[in-house]
Amino acid sequence: MTGAAVDRILGPVRSHLIETLSGRSDRIPAWILRLEEGEDGGFFPAGGAAWTVHGGMPTLVAGVRALLLQALHPGALAGVREHSRYQEDPLGRLAGTIQWIHTVTFGSRAQAIAGSELVRSLHERVRGRYVDGHGVTRAYSANDPELAYWVHLAFTDAFLSAHERWGAPIPGGADGYVAEWATAAELMGVDDPPRTAADLRARIDAVTDAGDLRGGPEVEEIVRFIRRAPLRRTLRPSYRVLFRAAVSTLEPRHRALLGLPTVDRLPVHAATALVLGGAQVLLGPQIQAELAARRRLARLDDGASGPAA
Repeated sequence: MTGAAVDRILGPVRSHLIETLSGRSDRIPAWILRLEEGEDGGFFPAGGAAWTVHGGMPTLVAGVRALLLQALHPGALAGVREHSRYQEDPLGRLAGTIQWIHTVTFGSRAQAIAGSELVRSLHERVRGRYVDGHGVTRAYSANDPELAYWVHLAFTDAFLSAHERWGAPIPGGADGYVAEWATAAELMGVDDPPRTAADLRARIDAVTDAGDLRGGPEVEEIVRFIRRAPLRRTLRPSYRVLFRAAVSTLEPRHRALLGLPTVDRLPVHAATALVLGGAQVLLGPQIQAELAARRRLARLDDGASGPAA
């Protein structure tokens, strides 16, 4: 098969994947290009733990896993159901989440702070009431420390778990990633986030053991939507693999609350590695946000060295 023939086959898939992740495929979004701006290296070192995890293809699994785990907290679920346009514009919501992750990870400090403050300001509108895991009706706000805390735990555990299974070695190991990403939690108003992998998983166990999570019809409705996300036809076979991969990394008791099988019936590791390898080929060895950040760092290095004497 000629190179032109391969491009004709892969071109639409590449275009649809980029559109899904960034909201459009015809050009690089302006927010990514702005990552070249700024006057410092950001909160995280280039090539460090956060850069490695968030720039890797296992994030495609991690994003699905994070959504599933977050949905088990009835307060977080109520916010999504009552205030999110996830059914009308799921890809727009996904692109917005990716923008925050990459801005905080690869942007300057000012960009990371501004991006987090924007999300927190949007969360001010996300308020209501929900029935907690103990049957008590409670008020909620998306900026409540308890909800922000659970979202951070679920996010960090998802990205770490997926990368440990399918990603490259993490500089500083699992503890290095959890410690670095604690900064993002603090930017979102979370006090005392975990800073080691053992502490992260102990805290998830503590929330689960306390009975603060619950399943039920509303959770299963979200799970059905996530399982059958409205993607382009070219992406659906790969997405089915990614969904199964995300489920395979969850603890059996969390799967049970989600209404999902607690035992893996199909081998997914090799299939997931194949899908992620294909995504790497389509998207390139480095994501656009990282490339923009590296251009910023190169500019800063040139300015620091100054003109030759």
